[in-house]
Amino acid sequence: MLKTIAMQTNTQVIETFYSAFQKLNYSKMQDCYSEHPVFNDPVFGILEGEEVKGMWEMLCKNAKDFSLTYSNIELLDEEYATCRWKATYTFSKTRRKVTNDIKAYMRIQNGKITEHTDFFDFWKWSRQALGVPGWLLGWSGYLKNKVRSNALRNLKLFLESR
Repeated sequence: MLKTIAMQTNTQVIETFYSAFQKLNYSKMQDCYSEHPVFNDPVFGILEGEEVKGMWEMLCKNAKDFSLTYSNIELLDEEYATCRWKATYTFSKTRRKVTNDIKAYMRIQNGKITEHTDFFDFWKWSRQALGVPGWLLGWSGYLKNKVRSNALRNLKLFLESR
């Protein structure tokens, strides 16, 4: 019985998170996280605590021509879940249209996301977001590190300005 309740709650947390993201409601997204969450993806790398919440706020506030769908919520056990989500937006630095297919892996404890990893094909993303440089170097550690460095610098500046 408790396992069923936990799993229903986890589904609700995921639905709340992505429904809020569809509306760019970063505050409601932040409420879905525990006090000290850990996040990881190919662009930002590993973020912790307020960095995670700040990243979503920054992304929502800067979103242009944004739409999002989510599907295939799969509860692996009473703590772990996955789902698919697709974001379509204009990448601000190059003004290029991006459609990013992502698989999320989440750990949810006591009704809050404690760990969140988003996986997507960086090379595919970089070709869309960066054009020719993405085509030529999107597979390389060099470009990935450059993109990550820029993303982390932007996040740091955003957090300092709040």
